[in-house]
Amino acid sequence: MNPDEALHYLLSDQPSLRLAYEASLTTAHPPLLILVLHYWRLLGHSEFALRSLALLTGTVFCWIMFLWLKKVTDRTTALIGLTLLLFAPSLITLSAEVRQYSLLLFFSSASLYLLELALDAGSPWMMLLSAFALYLALLSHYSSLIFVLALGIYALVRLLTRKRRTLLIATWIAGQLGAFALCSFLIKSHVSVLRQKELPQNIADTWLRVSIFHRGEDHLVSFILTRSTRLFRYFFSQGTIGVMALLLFILAIVLLLREKSSPGDFRKPTPRQLALLLVLPFLITLVAALAGIYPYGGTRHDSILSIFAISGVSIGAARLKLPWDSKWVKPVALAIGLAICHLFPHPVPPFIPRKNQNRKFMSTAIQFMRQSVPPGSIVYVDDPGGLLLSYYLCGNAIVPFENQPQAFMESHCGSYQTVTPSRRLWSFDPDTFPGTVEEMRRRHRLDPTREVWMFQSGWIDWHEDLWIAELRPYGCHDPQKFGPNILVCKMELDAPATSSALVSSAN
Repeated sequence: MNPDEALHYLLSDQPSLRLAYEASLTTAHPPLLILVLHYWRLLGHSEFALRSLALLTGTVFCWIMFLWLKKVTDRTTALIGLTLLLFAPSLITLSAEVRQYSLLLFFSSASLYLLELALDAGSPWMMLLSAFALYLALLSHYSSLIFVLALGIYALVRLLTRKRRTLLIATWIAGQLGAFALCSFLIKSHVSVLRQKELPQNIADTWLRVSIFHRGEDHLVSFILTRSTRLFRYFFSQGTIGVMALLLFILAIVLLLREKSSPGDFRKPTPRQLALLLVLPFLITLVAALAGIYPYGGTRHDSILSIFAISGVSIGAARLKLPWDSKWVKPVALAIGLAICHLFPHPVPPFIPRKNQNRKFMSTAIQFMRQSVPPGSIVYVDDPGGLLLSYYLCGNAIVPFENQPQAFMESHCGSYQTVTPSRRLWSFDPDTFPGTVEEMRRRHRLDPTREVWMFQSGWIDWHEDLWIAELRPYGCHDPQKFGPNILVCKMELDAPATSSALVSSAN
């Protein structure tokens, strides 16, 4: 598992539901996944058991979107959409991880489809079910606010074109008021706390910085074009296919805007209403990125846009006129395009390649720890590595869920003593490691009989060879590597190296 997956499991692994909810407040996400995992983990603690929730909801999400596309367009478009949803690399990954996005997509698509059924049949009950699914989406991930706003505008436009709509509109308004009340509760109980801790700002200033518009640094037109391209590259994990998908999406919007609607048919959205629905989420997210509120482009935080992006791509592909009149051309082209995505992937960083997440790497690393690291040793871990060590070796959390006043936190991991930096979102790197070495030496002087080791895993962002070279002046002469993303090393702390060695080498 990656560190985020391990974190979500550790947060859910609490003695009671109340404690699981309180633990969920330390993350940047609403509590639903942690609360569901609190009970889901009773099925088992294995990777497969924990990931089966995402696998189930991710698969049903694809089917719901097929039903929605078939209802608002046609069967051919729906089949293209189903194929893209099932085999898009980014969605496969999201449907195999212990994260919030699979729940988000499942409940959002359910709300969208139920809304369409409510508008078709004029059913207040379907409208209530759509609202309930919307609430669960809000409790899954905060990007659902983009979906709520876009769906609300779309629903209002649809409702205003219907006749005999008083009860349906009243029901929809009640559902919107409920969503507003839920948002207010989340803002008061969670978002305001996160803002006080400056967690959103810390994330926006680090690895999500490229997806936020910075006045004076970014050019507006360039930002829109590059981030939009990056977003479609993220969905398909391939630059060329991503650009082609973006062009098909734009083609779909143009064709929908030019298409004439059937007069008097209120059971389906008009082409322009459908174009509005597809474009609105992108515009909302882009405006949020320009305001510095939310990232846009090439990150899983924009996965909610896949609902509209792949729907648009499907419409564009279905309506694209080809010079070859053959029913096999588009299916073959679709298969070749998806094959390229999987055979020649170039996903948007940061990421851990799928091959590097092979379970045997972690199994071998844990076996090495048990056989080669003597009982009583001190093991230093960074935050990502500590999360994974907690799940695979310790059986308990050895990292802080929130920032602590002290610089380092001590925990017990079986027969070992682990030491973890007390600041969340912290990873070993050339800029911060010298301070950790000084702490290692201090503890080593207090008890020179205990060996000191370092365990690092997860998103090792520095180039591997350079990072290992940086560690050698600190006594890490023979690091054990288990794939590119797991590193175990015994530290020789009697070495006379100083922190300047690392800085000069880095320069």
